[in-house]
Amino acid sequence: MTTTPAPSAAPAPLPPSLIATLPGRYYTDPGIFRQEQEAVFESMWFCAVRSADLDRPGAFRTVQVGRENVLVTRSRGGGLHAFLNVCRHRGARLCTEEAGQVRRNLQCPYHAWTYDLDGRLVAAPNLTRMPDVDRDGYGLVRVALREWLGYAWVCLADEPPSFEETVTGAAVERLGNAAAIEHYGTEDLALGRRIVYDVRANWKLLVENFMECYHCATIHPELTDVLPEFAEGYAAQYYVGHGAEFGEEVRGFTVDGSEGFGRLPEVTEEQDRRYYAITVKPTVFVNLVPDHVILHRMFPLAEDRTVVECDWLYAPEVVASGADLSKSVELFHRVNTQDFEACERTQPSMASRAYRRGGVLVPTEHHIGMFHEWLTGMLGGNDG
Repeated sequence: MTTTPAPSAAPAPLPPSLIATLPGRYYTDPGIFRQEQEAVFESMWFCAVRSADLDRPGAFRTVQVGRENVLVTRSRGGGLHAFLNVCRHRGARLCTEEAGQVRRNLQCPYHAWTYDLDGRLVAAPNLTRMPDVDRDGYGLVRVALREWLGYAWVCLADEPPSFEETVTGAAVERLGNAAAIEHYGTEDLALGRRIVYDVRANWKLLVENFMECYHCATIHPELTDVLPEFAEGYAAQYYVGHGAEFGEEVRGFTVDGSEGFGRLPEVTEEQDRRYYAITVKPTVFVNLVPDHVILHRMFPLAEDRTVVECDWLYAPEVVASGADLSKSVELFHRVNTQDFEACERTQPSMASRAYRRGGVLVPTEHHIGMFHEWLTGMLGGNDG
């Protein structure tokens, strides 16, 4: 009778070409996900909403940031403000819809405490009989907000980290200088299409997938037709300042390589016919091509569920003209679908005993190890 030997207690040393990934529990453990909510999503700048979605005073959006629900409003003066979506009276959720429009004020549906769009308490039943109540002091709890690339970024930390170091600095680190991303004029572009994906996978699997192209030749035939160098497995983010070049016969960043739209006005000759990708930790991907920008915002909702909003942004005149965007949108929609299906195939195996100690990264993926080091650092070296 042949007996299969039991696995050894300690793994064999890795050869120099391989480095270890995170153990599987980082993708399945609810306790680790709760730590990430507190130490990552609630401590860093989080891309919440597209500013233009709040296109008039009284518009509001609600978003989940870690364990908190955040309310973003457009005030009467035209500015954006963010608050915790919690009534100061008895804690009811103030706005229960994801988006909406009010005339002047936000009223709690429980006891009718009412706040203006700047968050100040302006009315409540019998409030005039309580002259000692400070209407500013009992206003909505404010959340820090900054705008960049045409999006509102919020931070729940009492003392937010430097926006320049942790957000805009990611673009400088990737592209090599601050001006490179400004040439695309993202804040002035118009929304051509938005697709929302509900992905049954841990948010880190999506980040890791976006950061590498070792898989591109296997699952992205349309993308490697447009960007042939991706078939070699080298990611767009592997080299500072590098943009993957379009194939010689490719005319545009479209699903069949056909012509797209005119180059954005400030995009340089050096940036023409190239694709650049930026990861802004923790949850944003920015994709830059000569005639449009694609921006992904991730909303991690559970250890095994991540909602992704993907926006395709074009010159305003392109959108206003009613131009057919389908070939342009379809390319990255297919890439998204292919990537997210791969992540969903991977998620169940994170709980397997085969992945208890994790997997490995090949040389073209070694930069993912830096993401893992960053994450464990944010968690304080405590893996739950």
